[in-house]
Amino acid sequence: MLGCVLALAPATWMHAVADSRVRAVADVPAQEVAVVFGAGLWNGRPTPYLAHRLDAAAELYRAGKVKVVLVTGDNSRVEYDEPDAMRTYLTERGVPDGRIVSDYAGFDTWDSCVRAKEIFGVERAVLVTQGFHIRRAVALCRSAGVESYGVGVAEPHDATWYYGGVREVFAAGKGSLDALLRPDPRFLGAKEPGVRDALESAHHGHKRPLGN
Repeated sequence: MLGCVLALAPATWMHAVADSRVRAVADVPAQEVAVVFGAGLWNGRPTPYLAHRLDAAAELYRAGKVKVVLVTGDNSRVEYDEPDAMRTYLTERGVPDGRIVSDYAGFDTWDSCVRAKEIFGVERAVLVTQGFHIRRAVALCRSAGVESYGVGVAEPHDATWYYGGVREVFAAGKGSLDALLRPDPRFLGAKEPGVRDALESAHHGHKRPLGN
């Protein structure tokens, strides 16, 4: 019994931290930045789960809920580039290229959250991922210093969904250790001005010249 309690403690912590911050697209508070986490590619294109995350981010942008989308994923080898595939998908759905910023070293959720804060200077964000992952994302990004709300994308309860739910039980343990021990990301690197520059462009684009 004690083992079961200890095994479920990380997931319980994440629900306690994040439950009140998970909203639908229509209800989530407006923030300047959305963060979309990678979820794999098929033949160079986003998997269905990643495509659904990107659809939600595009909806947030069109609704005026966010001004900039930070896409974070794996580009650890030349032939596999999640962020560029995510950017292409978003531009095809009407998000201007200049409002999309790429993080090429988002190798896991903790790395993506830390890099959003430390490398890209994101203080507040709407996080976009599937429902079974969103609480871990919110909990870890808040632990990394990003004030976060989450949009949990709904999916049919198919084999992939059940696999994701089971995986989260184990990933919660690693996530709680990341929040406690605060390890450096696999790759940190120098600060990047992409989010700041995109926001400045967005703000200037909304300004109208004064009449004579």
